[in-house]
Amino acid sequence: MVAVDTNILVYAFNTAAPEHEPATRALLRLATTPAWGIPWVAAAEFMAVTTNPRLWKPTPSAEDAASALDVWLGTPGARLLGEVPSTWKTFRELAVRGRVQGRRVHDARIAAVCLDHGVTELWSLDRDFSWFPDLRVRNPLFD
Repeated sequence: MVAVDTNILVYAFNTAAPEHEPATRALLRLATTPAWGIPWVAAAEFMAVTTNPRLWKPTPSAEDAASALDVWLGTPGARLLGEVPSTWKTFRELAVRGRVQGRRVHDARIAAVCLDHGVTELWSLDRDFSWFPDLRVRNPLFD
């Protein structure tokens, strides 16, 4: 299963971004697969980024951001990936082994959720995931 990180979602949402078209194409490819996911943490971060008035003029509403997530999650194979009882153990191992600090804690949380759901590949433009070699990360915008 492939999971999608926040930045891919933001680019697909932001029609003014140069990455908009390739991000949209990447999500359309996933929409035809039997199983793909969005980590719940990434969905919440997407809402935080896209409704931040310091980043967007005009600022999209929470309804706009939630509606975009609804469309993506409404595709037949889409799943919202949440934390499960084993996620603390997985997160702890990743955080300690990767010596994470600060903002990398958030990335370790996403990586732990993905690993606990059997994600074989995370699509992201974020290079910080290289700290977690158990999770394969790929940038789908340049395929």
